[in-house]
Amino acid sequence: MSTPLPGSSVFDSSPESNRPRLQRSHSSQEGTDISYQVQTPSGRSSADYNDSHLDDLEKSLPIDTIPSLHLQSLHSQRGSSHDNKTHETGPPPKTKSITPAEPPPPQPRLSIRARLAHFTWAWYTLTMSTGGLALLIQAQPHAFPGLSQIGLAVYVVNIVVFVLVTTALAARFALFRGTLVRSLTHPREGFFFPTFFLSLATLITSTQRYCVPPDPEVARDSAGRLLGAIRIAFWIYVALTTSVAVGQYSYVFATTHSFGLQTMMPTWILPIFPIMLSGTIASVISETQPAASGVSIVVAGLTCQGLGIAVAFMMYAHMVGRLMQSGLPNREHRTGLFMCVGPPAFTALAFIGMARGLPENFDHDMDGLIDTNFIETLGLIGAGFLWALSFWWFGIAILAVAQSPPKHFHLGWWAAVFPNTGFTLATISLGAAFQNDAILWFSTAMSILLVLTYLFVLYHHVRAVIVQDIMYPGRDEDVEDH
Repeated sequence: MSTPLPGSSVFDSSPESNRPRLQRSHSSQEGTDISYQVQTPSGRSSADYNDSHLDDLEKSLPIDTIPSLHLQSLHSQRGSSHDNKTHETGPPPKTKSITPAEPPPPQPRLSIRARLAHFTWAWYTLTMSTGGLALLIQAQPHAFPGLSQIGLAVYVVNIVVFVLVTTALAARFALFRGTLVRSLTHPREGFFFPTFFLSLATLITSTQRYCVPPDPEVARDSAGRLLGAIRIAFWIYVALTTSVAVGQYSYVFATTHSFGLQTMMPTWILPIFPIMLSGTIASVISETQPAASGVSIVVAGLTCQGLGIAVAFMMYAHMVGRLMQSGLPNREHRTGLFMCVGPPAFTALAFIGMARGLPENFDHDMDGLIDTNFIETLGLIGAGFLWALSFWWFGIAILAVAQSPPKHFHLGWWAAVFPNTGFTLATISLGAAFQNDAILWFSTAMSILLVLTYLFVLYHHVRAVIVQDIMYPGRDEDVEDH
């Protein structure tokens, strides 16, 4: 969903009924200046602008905007009209002021069935954020009585919400034939398909934390069947996310959609995110697994984590180039910058966890050189390096949002929660590894702020559903807002 900026409008390539309507305010007779008035179907804003604003408008297009042919045609019309006027009659007169138009009437209420047509894959950002919150609560270094019960409640609620979201999405695909294929191949919604697997990752790790005893020996004695189920779930998850990482990027590379580098958006990282979280899952579950299985899980997790962070680094190059060339995104899309915090943060968390997940007597060559202690040291060094990169992206994102906060809710707001959950968990792990109480208290403060952010976004999410700001034609990820 995208919202027009004050004093301008985002030109839309969605269906005609959802496009801003351009109305001429004067005739195009020679010597008379022409202005346009934009009315958007959402009713959120209505503003007048003239041709002198088009350059500023083009620069302020949202982060996922592909240059509009409509905008280019206006540029060409403006250029030819301006040249003719200058050649025949001299410089054009000053633009006349126009009285702002009446706001459009309120949007009609739609039935639940009609609104389900716009229930998108991006709803899984809610469940992956809730699952991340459950993990964060369980990992707190300064716990108080009842905290674990609160975390368990969040874990159960997340399971319920995941089932509801999956049911609603299945209902959309069943009621509206062809929407499944269109959702997967859509140039905007398709990038949110991997959030389903990210939600699965939080469910697997939360199940380990809340249903398996933390002591490895006790866990192997009392939760053998559950450990086996978690192990099977891990290998299935690795196979599926590998298919997604290869298949979805292959489709994007071969598709007819044009993704200009100046339109780079953080959601381009999402297809590699699920397989990268295989390392995070491995860091959580490997310690309680039998020794042979635990080593295999760590090796697989390290491989997947390496693939994920390597592809993320390639995407970072495009992201920085886009920011250098085109500037910060539109205010409504700036929360998406927090996605860049996630890859290095979750990799730092995985490095520390996987090193601890190895058996204490692990020594691959049996020569005393590369043992568990040496691997843990390397993991801490790599984690500290990557934590700093996450901190840099966090600073960029939070300053960008503070300069121009978004005003209308869309599901991209959840990017301010899940990636920062990984950042906070990595901070907790580093503080525990270095046994530094100052870092641990700093991570506690980060956790409190993240919980408040979660509640803030959740409130606006619920409100947006009630007032029809989402799940409504033209306002979700199933349309191109450019």
